[in-house]
Amino acid sequence: MNVEIREIDCIKGKGLFAKKFLPTGSVILEEEPLVCCQFSWNAACNYKACDHCLRPLESAQENARRLAGNYNLVLPHPECCTTNKTAICECASCGTEYCSQDCLVTAFNQYHRTLCLQTKERNGFHPLETLNEAWKQIHHPPETSTIMILPRLIATIEQAENPDEMLKRILNFTHRTRNEDLELVHKIMGDKYVDSLNTLYNLLLAAVPHDVVGPLLTLEGFYSMLALLGTNGQGVGTSPISQWVTKASELPLSKGEKKRLDQFIDKLYEDMDKHSGNFLNNEGVALFSMQSSANHSCDPNAEPNYLHNNSRLSLVALKDIQEGDEICISYLDECNLSRSRHSRHKMLKENYLFVCCCPKCKEQVEDPDVTSSEEEEEDHDDDDDGEDMSE
Repeated sequence: MNVEIREIDCIKGKGLFAKKFLPTGSVILEEEPLVCCQFSWNAACNYKACDHCLRPLESAQENARRLAGNYNLVLPHPECCTTNKTAICECASCGTEYCSQDCLVTAFNQYHRTLCLQTKERNGFHPLETLNEAWKQIHHPPETSTIMILPRLIATIEQAENPDEMLKRILNFTHRTRNEDLELVHKIMGDKYVDSLNTLYNLLLAAVPHDVVGPLLTLEGFYSMLALLGTNGQGVGTSPISQWVTKASELPLSKGEKKRLDQFIDKLYEDMDKHSGNFLNNEGVALFSMQSSANHSCDPNAEPNYLHNNSRLSLVALKDIQEGDEICISYLDECNLSRSRHSRHKMLKENYLFVCCCPKCKEQVEDPDVTSSEEEEEDHDDDDDGEDMSE
């Protein structure tokens, strides 16, 4: 292992540290998720992915045709497609699709044996389907999580060789107070849907066994699991067309062929953007034991990637990391990282309940609280909505 987890302090808790020098661009670690699940609307909108690892089930050409809305489109260099259609298989009982027999067996042995609907004729009334539909009515795209990862988490504990040890491993993710959990859950749900929490809780109870996981299936445990998703859920994205583009761009082509290929790719992305917008990937959420120990920095030295076009996470160094250095990622996307210290702190406090004290934030400590016209306008609107407290 290139890294180790260390206790830091009572505020930051644990952190991920380098055990040796790690150069820029190197893969720090690779990790399979504890559990992974495709977003509910992403699956409903025909983004076809392996139910276990999210590897694409469409060929690059099928994917491009659907996303561009052009079913006569022909991709050049079909040998650059990485989807193995001949390996795709399905659960004999429920028809759930997997990218390979290995994923089918792994899923069945980890959680699917417990959750299998046992029939290919799904009628929308199975408790798991009802839970999924209820969630979809609350969380429309763009999606950031799905409640459907919770049944997999619970079934993983139930089917574990040592359920008590697996339960402890799950509980190790959670180290917040009850009030912090409630604050995060309200943020995840939004004020409009907070009243739906009891409905979701009861639907979850009806959908999963709870012989072993008692602490997780109390109402308080349910809130804790939702908060866990909000703070530790890592987005996963896979795409057959992006893999095709990468492979095709590496081909030893003549200058003229290279130019024609680049023009084709540019036009393809333009067409996909017009027809499908920014929603080009198979997307989901996963929990990773090692990666979840990486703390946030507004100037991160590492970032998560999915180099294998499935849910296997690769943590890649963004800069040289010295032995003993803490390895930090960003909890914010690139756009929000470029915003003011004030904005970053506001987002991190709302979504993760902490105030960042990274070197970048310390350097900007004298910066004004509001630096962009957009934020000034937002604050002005807030002031107009409130009472005048000047007297």
